[in-house]
Amino acid sequence: MDNEILSKRLDVESKTFFFDYKENPKGKFLRIIEKAGGKKNAIVLPDTGLEEFIKVLESIKGSR
Repeated sequence: MDNEILSKRLDVESKTFFFDYKENPKGKFLRIIEKAGGKKNAIVLPDTGLEEFIKVLESIKGSR
């Protein structure tokens, strides 16, 4: 069973994103769920990759 550490919701245009930071016996992870048009997609990022993931997002933001 996953233990929830933190959960956030973000609404962008017609999409809803759920950011769930959780922990289980294998470790901590971030699950990002996108809901739009009746469809649902998810990615799971291990905690060990979170810093690099944030750096990538920041580099994209900086190039806009």
